[in-house]
Amino acid sequence: MMTLTIWSDFACPYCYIGETRLQKAIEELGLQDDVRVDFRAFELDPTAPKEVTTNTPERFAAKYRLSLEGAKKQIEEISQLGRELGIDFRYATTQYSNTRDAHRLMKLAEAKYDRDTVGRLNEALFAAYFTENLVLSDHEVLLAKGVEAGMDEKEIREVLESDKYDDEVRLDEREAAMRGVRGVPYIDFGGHFAVPGAMTVEGFRSALERELKRQQKENEDFTGERPHACGPDGCQLL
Repeated sequence: MMTLTIWSDFACPYCYIGETRLQKAIEELGLQDDVRVDFRAFELDPTAPKEVTTNTPERFAAKYRLSLEGAKKQIEEISQLGRELGIDFRYATTQYSNTRDAHRLMKLAEAKYDRDTVGRLNEALFAAYFTENLVLSDHEVLLAKGVEAGMDEKEIREVLESDKYDDEVRLDEREAAMRGVRGVPYIDFGGHFAVPGAMTVEGFRSALERELKRQQKENEDFTGERPHACGPDGCQLL
């Protein structure tokens, strides 16, 4: 089993794009049952307000010192990358707000639910922000997405109305800092190498194949030889 650990933020366009490309690469290689994905929290702006105070083009222009038209052009180009993957990507009209509670909800899912539920919630939160343009600091939005993913409404409310799992979010971010992570997505391949950024599907395929080869070599090196074996499709030929 290959384990990938992904640091990301739900307000990060390249995280949504990168994770979608990675999933496509996994599917193309037929590794759906051989890859485990663990999610880690990374807030791009921990001080972001819980209320929406700016629109995305204006905030983008101010942050990157662009004209408003220049900002809109860059935003559209990023959105097009998402649309090429089949995502109804609407970056220009996203509602920028704090994502801490969304990360805490993910921690609840990871602690109490199976991997399929975690994956559904992760996808639902990205889609809520970039496609539906919902406010991710809104507890009713988070509640709805959690329930849609298969989580218990009462459990979700108890977490959102408290500071539960806040420490777990901070722990993820401390680990990222210790690793020197300065941007997301940041994807660790089994603790052996990492990819800082959203590569193409082909790039992710190469990274997955690299880790597969490393695992195969490690298995061979364990005994100093390549053991022979048989499986449902037959036996290894000499």
